Amino acid sequence: MRELKYTILGLVNRAPASGYDIAKTFNDSVSNFWNAKHSQIYPELKHLVEEGLVEYRIEIQGEKLEKKMYTITEKGRTEFLKWLYRDDGLPPQQKDAFRLRIYFNENLSREKMYELLNTQCARRWEHLLELEQMYTAFPPAEQMSQDQFSDHLLIHGGILRERAYIQWLNECAEIFGVTIDDQPYRDIQRVRREQQGSSGSAEA
Repeated sequence: MRELKYTILGLVNRAPASGYDIAKTFNDSVSNFWNAKHSQIYPELKHLVEEGLVEYRIEIQGEKLEKKMYTITEKGRTEFLKWLYRDDGLPPQQKDAFRLRIYFNENLSREKMYELLNTQCARRWEHLLELEQMYTAFPPAEQMSQDQFSDHLLIHGGILRERAYIQWLNECAEIFGVTIDDQPYRDIQRVRREQQGSSGSAEA
């Protein structure tokens, strides 16, 4: 299944876009649930053109710089909607090297287990705090554009995912008799929420 194919079709179905625009959207938004490199995006665009699913026009920027602007064809839109409406069931389990290390925990000392859990938890907290900052930056739902609304939904899902992962890490630590030092991150989260609450009260 060429999931990248349908992601690109969905993006150009929203609005015409250059390869750069598509790559930027991956970096800014889609990366929260799907990854693709520039080296994957441009060859896929070429395939989509060859298959008649997208087409492009050349735009001139400045005096000489040419830019390809891609748009979806009727055939491409039909194929995109066919994919969109299909129920594929549960996806395969995502690979997670850290969980694999925990699976072989009998080879880890108590000190090494603490180190792994603490490091992983710190990374998860950093990502969670980043997602929460992004989430609070959205305008009220009734003022969101379609792109913002879609990002809002997926970032919310990412926040719930990271919170669950952090809870699992803390429960693993408890089972192994160690304590994760994540209080500094909890303090940052608490302060931010207090600031947001004060800001909301002031605006009201």
